Amino acid sequence: METQRQKKISSLIQREVANLISADLRRGGSKNLVISVTQARVSPDLSLCKIYLSIFPSKVSSENLSLIQSNAPRIKHDLSGVLKNHLRKVPELAFFLDDSLDYIDSVEDSIQNPDNPIRG
Repeated sequence: METQRQKKISSLIQREVANLISADLRRGGSKNLVISVTQARVSPDLSLCKIYLSIFPSKVSSENLSLIQSNAPRIKHDLSGVLKNHLRKVPELAFFLDDSLDYIDSVEDSIQNPDNPIRG
């Protein structure tokens, strides 16, 4: 079970990472790409933060996730500048793909078309 401190830090990191990623997307000129931070979870010792991303369109999600993972040290550095008044040490960032929306779509498709099996 998460403590109050973990919940506060998770929500703060989630909001700020979303702001950093959206600012990078605007600077990069990616008009057809949408990246949402769906969840952030901080470990009990506050040393690791798992960040779950939803990337649309899902065809390019794995490439963009690997790009974000390779830029994790730069994102952590930018995050430390934003959170310097809130946290003494910023946790390590680990990015994961949140494919729950794709799974929901496949379930809805299988309900509408019973001949198609559920993907996932």
